[in-house]
Amino acid sequence: MKYTKINFSDLNVSSVCLGTMTFGEQTKKKEAIRILDFAFQNGINYFDTAEMYPIYPKKKTHGRSEEYLGEWIKKRKIRDKVYISTKICSGNQAGTGATNLSWIRGGGSNLNFSKKNMNDAVNQSLKRLKTNYIDIYKLHFPERNVPMYGTLDFDYEKYNNNWTPIMEVIENISILIKQGKIRYYGISNETPWGISKFIHLSEKYNLPRPIIIQNVYNLLNRVFDIASSEFLMHENFQLAAYSPLAGGRLTGKYLKSKAPKNSRYTLWPGRFSRHLTSRGEKAITRYSKLSKKLGYDLIDMANLFVLSRPFVACSIIGVTSVNQLRRNIKFLDLKIDRNVLKKINEIHYKDPNPCV
Repeated sequence: MKYTKINFSDLNVSSVCLGTMTFGEQTKKKEAIRILDFAFQNGINYFDTAEMYPIYPKKKTHGRSEEYLGEWIKKRKIRDKVYISTKICSGNQAGTGATNLSWIRGGGSNLNFSKKNMNDAVNQSLKRLKTNYIDIYKLHFPERNVPMYGTLDFDYEKYNNNWTPIMEVIENISILIKQGKIRYYGISNETPWGISKFIHLSEKYNLPRPIIIQNVYNLLNRVFDIASSEFLMHENFQLAAYSPLAGGRLTGKYLKSKAPKNSRYTLWPGRFSRHLTSRGEKAITRYSKLSKKLGYDLIDMANLFVLSRPFVACSIIGVTSVNQLRRNIKFLDLKIDRNVLKKINEIHYKDPNPCV
């Protein structure tokens, strides 16, 4: 396992972070514990969860992912050997049409980033995680209207100021850091404007600066490259890339409309349609042929590509079984050269970002 020091922190995280969004829904507790044990035994020290997990969110399972992770860490007595990141959800996240998340802190206005709501959210996460501090606390989605899953354009007709000012959010986080409840914080699913505001305001007023951003990044969705990657390079800011396999699509197992048992596409048809485009199907087929020609497995090539980016600190991998995790981390023993990256780009430029 390789490790990366996150800038502006003392955290030295594994290049693979284990995501836990399946824990408590697709992945039952016994298997989740096996996955966590295998991950830790193989050098993974960074674990990501969220107050709204598992996916697909519902009242009955709410909080289980944090609970499973917390129980495991406490039982193994390894709190000082691992890094935990969890995330607070926002009203904008709840307004995607997927769910209103009414069971999380009452939903509605209780999902904004006010001082009270952030304190309540942190305290509840700490309780479920059975710890007295969180290493990285992330804002899961901006409160304000931003392009969400399946869209690229900013919808200016829905523009409003009904969101907690970023300066106020940073001040609220600063209090939580002073209280020792969180060590550092990050942002997630953010735009270039949002990144710039968080960094500019924190530096201008000598307040805690975000140390990482967690956004989607994979062969089928490189929207982050358009503007955000430049920003990160100039600011020494780093990305925790989630969905490196595009929700499993880059395994190749869903080609030609295949629907494996217990997969997200089978359990919740239509919920992840952004990954199931005809353009995406063509791109995956091209990448699959390229990987075979070059002697790679598609999974390995896709994972290697993500970690080859100079602004990426780590890749967040989510699995439903030990066997999946065992397979997914095989790429760590491989390398990718400039020639492979050049050929990947040739496919990308033919039809950029077919699955956003």
